[in-house]
Amino acid sequence: MQEKNGSLYIALLSIHGLIRGRNLELGRDADTGGQTLYVVELAQALARHPDVAQVDLITRRVVDAEVSPDYAEEIEPLETNLRIVRISAGPDEYIPKEQLWDHLDSFADNLAEFFRAQERQPDILHSHYADAGYVGVRLANLLGTPLIHTGHSLGRVKRNRFLASGLKAEVIEERFNMSRRIEAEEMTLATAERVVTSTRQEIREQYELYDHYQPDQMRVIPPGTNLNQFLPPEGGEMKTPLFSELTRHLKNPDRPLILALSRPDKRKNIAALIEAYGQSAALQQLANLMIVAGNRDDIDDLEEGAQEVFHELLVAVDRHDLYGKVAMPKHHERCHVPLIYRISAATGGVFVNPALTEPFGLTLIEAAASGLPIVATEDGGPRDIIGNCENGLLVDPLDPSSITEALLRLLGDRKLWEACRDRGLQGVREHYSWAAHAQRYLELMTPIARRSERLERQPVPERAGLYRSRAIVSDLDQNLIGDDESLQQLISVLRQRRTRAFFVLATGRRLDSALKLMKKHKIPEPDVLITSSGTEIYYAPELIADIAWARHIDYQWTPHRVRKALAGFPGLKLQPKQEQSRFKLSYYIDPERADLEEIKTLLHQEEQSVHVQLAFGQYLDILPLRAAKGTALRYVAELKNVPLETVFVAGGSGADEDMMRGNPLAAVVANRHDEELSQLIDAERIYFSSQPYAAGILEALDFYDFFGACRDPREANLP
Repeated sequence: MQEKNGSLYIALLSIHGLIRGRNLELGRDADTGGQTLYVVELAQALARHPDVAQVDLITRRVVDAEVSPDYAEEIEPLETNLRIVRISAGPDEYIPKEQLWDHLDSFADNLAEFFRAQERQPDILHSHYADAGYVGVRLANLLGTPLIHTGHSLGRVKRNRFLASGLKAEVIEERFNMSRRIEAEEMTLATAERVVTSTRQEIREQYELYDHYQPDQMRVIPPGTNLNQFLPPEGGEMKTPLFSELTRHLKNPDRPLILALSRPDKRKNIAALIEAYGQSAALQQLANLMIVAGNRDDIDDLEEGAQEVFHELLVAVDRHDLYGKVAMPKHHERCHVPLIYRISAATGGVFVNPALTEPFGLTLIEAAASGLPIVATEDGGPRDIIGNCENGLLVDPLDPSSITEALLRLLGDRKLWEACRDRGLQGVREHYSWAAHAQRYLELMTPIARRSERLERQPVPERAGLYRSRAIVSDLDQNLIGDDESLQQLISVLRQRRTRAFFVLATGRRLDSALKLMKKHKIPEPDVLITSSGTEIYYAPELIADIAWARHIDYQWTPHRVRKALAGFPGLKLQPKQEQSRFKLSYYIDPERADLEEIKTLLHQEEQSVHVQLAFGQYLDILPLRAAKGTALRYVAELKNVPLETVFVAGGSGADEDMMRGNPLAAVVANRHDEELSQLIDAERIYFSSQPYAAGILEALDFYDFFGACRDPREANLP
């Protein structure tokens, strides 16, 4: 081992996947991806720092004819003070991370022996992912070495994603050993001196879900960017074959390019960018719009979510007659991406990220390093990036006019454009290069390694169980919202009890409308968001859509026939297009002219198996037969393994009735629409609050002792 006198020896633990110092097999499988690249580049950056004596990147040794013999080398030197150390544990062959759990104790024992055989022990152990965290905890406790941890992804969040994809809880447990992973993460949080994250949002929305979360433990150090790959224009970019291919459908290809680059995912909110562009003749005169959204041969061959996104994009282009002004190339290679950024910068363009939610925003850093000013959503990571680099403008992703105004400012003011370009290039080097990452890392870790700084741990409340066993469910309009003072009191209670109970919002609004209202009233993102009257379900922290639910409710759903049957019906009027969605037809209803039972009868005569619901006396929704707030809630409760008896539902209108009936604990808050629920006065397990809005919800939670006994006290008096 090479050593500089008085310098640090850092051991990075990244156990799963295939790691080597050259020709990384990124994307070979689910275990050999972004984390692999991250730890190799981190190790290289730390080894180059003058205050670091030695870096060991420690992983599992694999002796398997199916993979390269590189992974069987016990020691692979990369630089004079950097090496990959491979430790044997379990079978020789390569196995996925989910099958490693039974072999991690052996890995820890063998690694401890490796360290003992050396003259010097590491000053810092830094574990990456839950499996390395498990090993790191054992070594930290055995050797007395401070532990640093980076989660990369977290089990509680990952479990939500799997549930959203339609996997049952027992399948997730069997296939992914999820309870062992989450327990390992809890132990790691209970042991680590510091936890490194990429953004503050990651701390707030992911780590707060853990019992052993300690706010003083968390540190934000954004990952580095390869500045040798992403560079500003060098001249000649607009003469390349790629420029010709990308712009071949544009009438004026030499105009600045507004560039958006992302997956065709609804959360990326690309349709709002087209709306912003399409609503502004001035913007169309200034620039072209280019949307690079994955690769496709035939839209009909894409998965349903991507099909829906492209349908929205094409309809928006057609509605605003943007032909010749918008380019949506069908194919691109990953290696083309740096040149795509440079081409846009060479035209004097702007990079836009209008996502509804953006935990980090790597594309923003890549764009800035390529000389592009940026316009980005005010959510999550972009706040940090633009705050550090001062190279663009934050916008409200739910307001297309906000996007339009920001683009006009940058494209219409060359001095501002150049200032943002220059500040972005400088800011990326200062904050997002690997050298900057290593410097910030060592500033934080050196006092810990020298034992001059220790984490003062706060008491951890008694754990209620591995998974949350209760849920609080509420509508938005005329229920949760109405009194901001009591709303903030309720939000405070929800935050304090976040590890005990899920927070679920169920609304008739579309996703974008619900998010806009939540933002206005400072309502934190719920664990589950049920929108469009129970036809869409989204999961925090990234608003992941439940695809399995969409497939389930699509049964016998023919909205065009429903619309035709109700055309011209007296007292009915279709609501605006922005209130309609794939599985919801929304009407205004005049109760004086339209009879609800007649509408149901007509639809039955037309052989339409649908669910009809009325809200606030004036809104009528037609849904698929299998869809409603109540059925969506029960689906979510089963998915999350929460008994209905420990689900609390707050309702304020007739649209909430099917959520409230049955086994949940329920409450009718006192507002002007409680008469729609007056028929529930004698129903079991339903409490009528004397207070309106959020105050009524707090009153009912207290009545049921929801966080304690969690029962209806009236049931104890029944014969």
